[in-house]
Parts: sequence; structure tokens; C-alpha cells
Amino acid sequence: MADAPRVTISSAAGSAEFPSSDSRKYNYFEPKGRKASHYEDVTVDVQPDPERYLLQSWIISFNDGSPAYSKTSSALRSSNWHLFRAPDEEWERNHFQRQSGIQESINLVLTTARAQHSFEHFDKSWLKVLQDHVGALKHPEHGLGGILLVAQRGGYTQMINNAILTNSSYKLRFAQDLTLYLAELNLELDGNLDEAAGKDHWLNDPIWQGARRAIETIQAEFDPLENYFAVNAIYEALVMEPFRSGFIMQCGAMHGDYVTPSIVSTAEGDYERNLNNAIELFHILANDATFGDQNKAVMQGWLSKYIPLCVDAIKQMQPIWSQPQVKRVQFEDSYGRAKNRLAAILSQINVEMPEGVQL
Repeated sequence: MADAPRVTISSAAGSAEFPSSDSRKYNYFEPKGRKASHYEDVTVDVQPDPERYLLQSWIISFNDGSPAYSKTSSALRSSNWHLFRAPDEEWERNHFQRQSGIQESINLVLTTARAQHSFEHFDKSWLKVLQDHVGALKHPEHGLGGILLVAQRGGYTQMINNAILTNSSYKLRFAQDLTLYLAELNLELDGNLDEAAGKDHWLNDPIWQGARRAIETIQAEFDPLENYFAVNAIYEALVMEPFRSGFIMQCGAMHGDYVTPSIVSTAEGDYERNLNNAIELFHILANDATFGDQNKAVMQGWLSKYIPLCVDAIKQMQPIWSQPQVKRVQFEDSYGRAKNRLAAILSQINVEMPEGVQL
């Protein structure tokens, strides 16, 4: 009797030989440091890539034949999409731990404020600002969160998706924080705060229409990395940060309010983390050995598109700086810091301001 054919058993998808099958290393990916971090262990290659491990190509696709994930979802290109690692190294567990810690901090501030009857000492002109403009702020914060929530689906790797998704989660949490805080404040003021005023100002007040126009323009694009770039490198730097840290956090204490700046400071901490992640990703893409020059040209096109909108937006918001009783904080100072921030961001990414674009 002839010998039966020898059966080779392999854990690979349809092949006895597979990438790194002859490697003596435990990790199947190249870590950023000497050893893989916990973040890398639970993030790298969680989202599959047929060019790396899926020998049978994509397991699923859309009805029109489009793959589950595509390198053409963005105008940017990369010779290695898997190179990016988020500096904050957030994944599900430590992200929810940080979010929970922020909520505990906010609850502590509010509990102390109620016990000390701190809301009674808020200046009346400042209460009007909180009602109208901090009430309006929750809408762009929620809008940015929604834009990023959609954008994360288009990221080609789990590392990129995680960074965009945690960014979205932070924006949505802060919008919720503002909503709940204003509701608490209204209770403490015996219902004398109009909780619907913020929505009316966002939709109808000329002060906010530039900010609204810029967000809706970003939202209309379906390039996930364009959304991510426009939100963090441009809109946050030129519109949101000047209003949050350059106005609310500076003016609160002058009007007897330490509560609102404490809550808003959490969003500033969020932005630092989100911005660092974004800068890392776009720096890699801008300096890609194969596609770097092409990517820089694409980013400059985005800068030309969104900077004028965001400059118009923050300049239309200038009258807010004159509404509180104490006018020690000047719009020019806040805007000056915003311009320096944008210049620093572009320098770190290694992309130049396009010609003809004015701040």
C-alpha cells in the first residue's frame, strides 16, 4: 500500500508558512520601544490588514465590493500605516478610567460649590455669559465629537481608529458636562437661568454663525484624516481653545466663579492629549519617505480651506470678551496666543503655512 499523503497542520489561514513563522520572537509586530507596551499588545493589528496577515484577503466587504477598510478613504498616503502609535497610549480600559476620574473631579467641585453656596456669589453679568455663551459652547463641542465619531470608522489601522475615537469620546463627554452643569446651576438659581438660550444663540446669534459655518463645512467632508486634521490642528486651536482657556478660564475668578473654569479645564487637558496624538500622526505622514511631499501639499490645501473660516469664526466671537463686567482679559491677547499655537502645531508637523493665508 502506498504511503498516505502527509498532512501539515498550520494555524495560518490556508498556509503552512506565514509572516514571521520562522521568527524566534514572541511578538508578531515591531514595537516602538525596546519592548512592546501594554497599549501595543492590545491595539496593534487588532484591526486586520490583508497585506500583513490575511492571506485570503478581506473577510467581509460592502455590497458594492468595497473592502472593509481602504487606504483610499483619505487623500493622504503612507508607506506604512502601522507605524503610528498614540503618545497617550489610550485603549478601552485606561480611557474609561480617565473619563471616570474626570467625572469624579467635576462632581467634587460641584458638591463643594453647593455646600459653600458659591453660586450666590457669581456676578450677574457673568451669569448672562454662562447662560448664553457657555450654553452655546456645548453645541460645537458636541458637533466636533460627532464628526470624529464618524471619521474614526475610516482609519486604516486600530491605532489610528483608537486615537480618533477617544478624541470623539472626550468631546462628547465635555458637551454632556456643560449640559449637566448648566442644569445644576439653574436649580441652584431657582430656575432663573434659561437653559434653552445657548441653543438659540448657537443657531441665531451672529456671534456664533462663523463657528457654526466652519463646523458644518468640516462635517460635510468624508475624508477621515481631513476631519481629524481640521478639528485638532485648526478649529480647536483657532476657535475653541481661545474661548475656553483665553476667556472662560481667565474671566471666571474675576466674577466670583471658580466652578466653571474648573470644569472647562478638563476640556483643555483633553485637547492637549488629543493634539499630541494628531501631531504624531500627521508628522509621520508629512515626513513619509515616499509620500511626504504629496501629503504636505494635501495638508496645505486643508489649511487654505479651513483657516479663513476659523479666523472669521473667532473674530465674530470677539464681542463676547466685552460682555462681562470686569474686562481685564483682552481678545487680542487670547487671539495672539491662538496664532502662536497654530504656528507651533504646523512646525511640529513639519508643514508650512500656505501662501496667501492670513491670520
